[in-house]
Amino acid sequence: MNDRLGVRPKMGLLTRLRSDAGPGNLQRTLTAIGLRIAQTLPVLIGVVLISFVLTRALPGDPAAYFAGVLADEASIAETRERLGLDRSVFEQLLLYAGDLLRGDLGVSLNTGQPVLTDLAERLPASLELTLTALIISCLIAVPLGVWAAVKQGSWVDHLCRVLVTAGVSLPTFFTGILLIYIFYYVLGWAPSPLGRLDFIYLSPPHVTGFYLIDSLIAGDTETFFAAARQLALPAITLALFTLAPIARMTRAAMLSALSSDYIRTARAAGLTPRTVRYRYAFGNALLPVVTTLGMVFSFVLGANVLVEKVFAWPGIGSYAVEALVASDYAAVQGFVLAMAVLFVLLNLVIDLSYALIDPRIGFGAK
Repeated sequence: MNDRLGVRPKMGLLTRLRSDAGPGNLQRTLTAIGLRIAQTLPVLIGVVLISFVLTRALPGDPAAYFAGVLADEASIAETRERLGLDRSVFEQLLLYAGDLLRGDLGVSLNTGQPVLTDLAERLPASLELTLTALIISCLIAVPLGVWAAVKQGSWVDHLCRVLVTAGVSLPTFFTGILLIYIFYYVLGWAPSPLGRLDFIYLSPPHVTGFYLIDSLIAGDTETFFAAARQLALPAITLALFTLAPIARMTRAAMLSALSSDYIRTARAAGLTPRTVRYRYAFGNALLPVVTTLGMVFSFVLGANVLVEKVFAWPGIGSYAVEALVASDYAAVQGFVLAMAVLFVLLNLVIDLSYALIDPRIGFGAK
């Protein structure tokens, strides 16, 4: 009956995967992925060029900064020569491009370590914080947005609007300080906001760089709960900020889906309200929500520096700010390149998720 009325149920995820598992479809999908990655190469080259030029335009002299305030002109000139800053900008660009082709991002003048090593140490901390915050915000924002759309004009809808407005209006550093004051200073429930682990605990053996996962792999539940307690307040702070755009987009997408013709047809077919809302309306509303989620993730990953500073979180955002202050060219360029690569990979994942959510969008055909 559903087919005669024009209401065709969507395929489940396993059914779609099985239908796309044929050699022809798999080959087309892999070819499309390869073409998409090849299309990003000019973007990455442009990012390298722009970041290189902009870092050279930063105010201040790195040689004078690292030579010290008491250094004379001879010492500054020697430092500049040692850093390779006495060469022309074109020569510096050629040397930097050659190092990139060898997988060398340079050495950070702040830490004295290779930039690749610094990024490998700090990026998992930012990813763990950002992903945890997004999981928390999605668990709240998506059901709240769906409920607000279904109960349009009710107290749930007004509550959603208030939370969205508050999440956008409140600065993250204010929210973080307020949570620290309440849960650490007044109530004493939270540990001291000083990094990823309290000083009485040792870091788990490095496997993924995510303390929660690494502690579980090592079978150290005590370190796991200690890391979870340290992660709770900064993740909630960031989740309150990311909750707003996700809830707003979920509500808008559900309202648009619920007013569509196919939803009216599904209701006329006698389908239950639960089936209409969650199988048909929510399934079709997922695409803009996934797009918003990807945009929020890419933005928050590099822009959560205020949260990292408030909670002394050793993430990549605070690393980039410290490099900017010191005019640490290699560290700034490495940060920008890492963010560009992550953004490209994220867009690829979003495109693949589109094809899984809506089978009418064939990734292999793009």
